[in-house]
Amino acid sequence: MKLQDLHVLMAVVQAGSMGKAALLLNTTQPNISRSIAELERAFGVRLLDRHRRGIEPTECGRALLDCGTAVFDELRQGVKSIEFLADPTAGEVRIGSTAFLAASFVSALIDRLSRRHPRIRFQLVTGYLETLHRDLGERKVDLLIVRNGGGMPADERLHFEFLFEDSYVVAAGANNPWTRRRNIHLSDLAEERWILPPRESVIGSIITQAFRASGFDYPSATVVTDSPHMRVSLLETGRFITVFPASALTFLAKGAALKVLPVDLPAARRPNGMVTVKDRAISPVVQLVIDSARELAKPMAKRK
Repeated sequence: MKLQDLHVLMAVVQAGSMGKAALLLNTTQPNISRSIAELERAFGVRLLDRHRRGIEPTECGRALLDCGTAVFDELRQGVKSIEFLADPTAGEVRIGSTAFLAASFVSALIDRLSRRHPRIRFQLVTGYLETLHRDLGERKVDLLIVRNGGGMPADERLHFEFLFEDSYVVAAGANNPWTRRRNIHLSDLAEERWILPPRESVIGSIITQAFRASGFDYPSATVVTDSPHMRVSLLETGRFITVFPASALTFLAKGAALKVLPVDLPAARRPNGMVTVKDRAISPVVQLVIDSARELAKPMAKRK
């Protein structure tokens, strides 16, 4: 089996046809067909099914694609390791995270690392847990920094390492009238101007649990957004309230006039941590990120 033929197979499945794969790889369709035929002859099985809507991998083809993804990922990690040996402070790291952790903990982590190792390059991918886990499984990112629980799929191939635990708070701008109250029930805020994430998000599920425990449905939001910075900006007007992870305020509220309201949220705490693929070699530069994340999270874990 040639690596080039394996690369061709992956391109054909990605493109959905041999013609499109030929354009993608800047070659001819006969060359593409020849590579697929050689692979099928080497394994003695059919790897692709041809339909009117295009080409799809057979069960054997999918098994080989999984192998190919791992093979090329190991080669990529090997290149990174060689780069690191040539310069231990250089390399690229791809981090996947949710919007809030990306804007708070991960941003602080990247700032710390970039000061210590200015030649490290970072690629940050944000999204929901399901998408992020798929990206990690497909080796599109090196590690995830996410919340565990409330949506994390069970996968024996993945390893979760705890960093710190988060609670959730109701926050408002410093000049919001509610900040002058000493005792507030969640029910008092049901009709207020809320800035909320989508219901399907991690924080959305926590808000749903909290309001149901108080006998209310998910509050009607004036603004629905996943953007942490937009929520901070609107809170500063003094007209809105929201729910934040307490850790986010440690980073996001620097320089911003925000206050935590004295509201008891009957919601579970969530552990935050790093997710990696168990059987995947960790490059030295990714190990640097992991070690730095542990260091940054240590004071927050102690505050628990």
